[in-house]
Amino acid sequence: MNLVPIDDPQDPRVAAYLDIRERDLVGRHGRFVAEGKVVLDLLLSGGRFAAESALILENRLAGLEGILRKAPPGLPVYVARGEVMDRIAGFHMHRGILAIGVRGTPQSAEALLETLPASALAVVLVGISNHDNMGSIFRNAAAFGADAVLLDPTCCDPLYRKAIRVSVGAALKVPFGSFDNTSRLTATLDRLGFSQFALSPRGETDIRTAEGTSRLALYLGTEGEGLPETLLNRLRTVRIAMAEGFDSLNVAAASAVAMHHFSKR
Repeated sequence: MNLVPIDDPQDPRVAAYLDIRERDLVGRHGRFVAEGKVVLDLLLSGGRFAAESALILENRLAGLEGILRKAPPGLPVYVARGEVMDRIAGFHMHRGILAIGVRGTPQSAEALLETLPASALAVVLVGISNHDNMGSIFRNAAAFGADAVLLDPTCCDPLYRKAIRVSVGAALKVPFGSFDNTSRLTATLDRLGFSQFALSPRGETDIRTAEGTSRLALYLGTEGEGLPETLLNRLRTVRIAMAEGFDSLNVAAASAVAMHHFSKR
C-alpha cells in the first residue's frame, strides 16, 4: 500500500477532499466521492469505476488492510488524524473513510440496453430527484438482481455522495445509463423485445397478477406527480394494492415490491 501521511489540511495532495459538502453541490468535474467501508470495498473490487485516491482516518487503517490491498498498485492512500481529516472535509468525519472515484465516459441508455442478456430486468426512472430515493432504488435494484437502471434528464445524480452512501455502494455496482427522449427509449425497448410496465397507484392491473416476460422494463416516477400521463397511456400499468384509505408508497418502497415481484433471481 502507498500510505501517505497528511498533517496539513491544505496539503495540495488532498485538495479533492476539501469542503466536501460545498463541492457536492457544484460537482467535481468527472469525479465522485465514495464514503464508508462497504462502498470503498465495492469501488476497489468492482471494476466499474477507477479509484484515484483514498483518505483514511489513521485509527481505521488497521481494519481496512484487506480492502486496501485490492487497490491498484501505487494508489495514494492518504492517512490523517481525526482533527486534520475533519478540517479537510469541513465537518466531522465519524466514518473516517473516503475515496475519490473517476466517473469515466457516461453511457447512454440505448447503448447499455444493447449489452443486456436474453433475460433482463431494466428499471426506468423518470423524475427521481431525491438522492435518498435514488440511493434506495439502486440498493433495491442490486438486491433483486436488476440488470440496468435507466435515467431521464430530470433524475438526480446516482453518483452524488449521499446517493452512493444510501445505496450502500450499489450505485457503483448496478450498470446505469441516461436517455433524453422517452419516446425513443420505449421504441428501443420494444425493438429489443422488452415488455414494459409503468407503476402507478391508478394502475389497471394489480401487480400480484401481472406476469412478466424474460425481458422486462419497469417504469417508476417521481413522488406525488408520478409518471407523466402521456407515458401511462402508452404502457401497461400496474398498481400495488393497499389498505382502504391509503393510496401510495414512497417510490423507493414501491420499487422494492415491484422489483421483487418481477425479478427471476
